[in-house]
Amino acid sequence: MSKDSIDYQALVQEALRGVVRAALRRVAEDGRLPGAHHFYIAFHTGHPGVKVSQAILQRYPQEMTIVLQHQFWDLHVGEDDFQITLSFNNVSEKLSIPYLAIKNFFDPSTRFGLQFTVAGMEAAPAEPRVLETPGEAGEAAVEAPEEADDPPRKPGEVVSLDQFRKK
Repeated sequence: MSKDSIDYQALVQEALRGVVRAALRRVAEDGRLPGAHHFYIAFHTGHPGVKVSQAILQRYPQEMTIVLQHQFWDLHVGEDDFQITLSFNNVSEKLSIPYLAIKNFFDPSTRFGLQFTVAGMEAAPAEPRVLETPGEAGEAAVEAPEEADDPPRKPGEVVSLDQFRKK
């Protein structure tokens, strides 16, 4: 994109990542998620700036989805990334995730979701993997990639949020 044009798609992606940042900031300030809210955040583990343990990276070299519900600690929300401690198989793990690494954000309690284009991460889809089924306490979990029924999407494609709304 030349300096003589405006990349509106990039501006929209940046603004929507601001929604994720603001939601996480509210949770960090309150120390908990309000009401029935909980977040599924899918991100690319190989994205520059992502910091996870070697064990997590070996198990999930492309992407993973974390669930923020009841059991999370030390949530720090920065301008470019957030840090959080989660429990994986009863082992506490600290993660640092840049907003630019986030692929999807979804709050099932409101059926609100966002899908992002992650520059340089258009690799082949990962195999479906599950870390552990989240217990009622909301332990971290890894979800399978999108269902095969979903139509393939092109980078920069506008996605309707209607699919995430209650009918």
